Amino acid sequence: MELMIAAALGILTTCGVFLVLRARTFSVVLGLTLLSHAVNLFLFSMGRLTTGAPAIVGLTESSADPLPQALVLTAIVISFAMTAFVVVLSLKAAVELRNDHVDGENPNEDRP
Repeated sequence: MELMIAAALGILTTCGVFLVLRARTFSVVLGLTLLSHAVNLFLFSMGRLTTGAPAIVGLTESSADPLPQALVLTAIVISFAMTAFVVVLSLKAAVELRNDHVDGENPNEDRP
């Protein structure tokens, strides 16, 4: 199970970094989304999850740790806000510059 989670984490991170380094704004948005999913998976897997354990301390000998769940929920909210901001920023840049290139330059145009 650990190998599968580690492989999924590596694939998400690799694809996210690859897409962030692309020259188009839509690829950057997808890359940031994949990186946020990788962070959520990392936080969730670092919590040493136990199945069938209650979240209330004191009922049994082993209880679930609520901290990873709280961290993942916070990370989901932050990544949603960041994604919404980047989408609005890229749409504004695409409307003003009339292309979706990250640095605002169209590689197909001749430079003066």
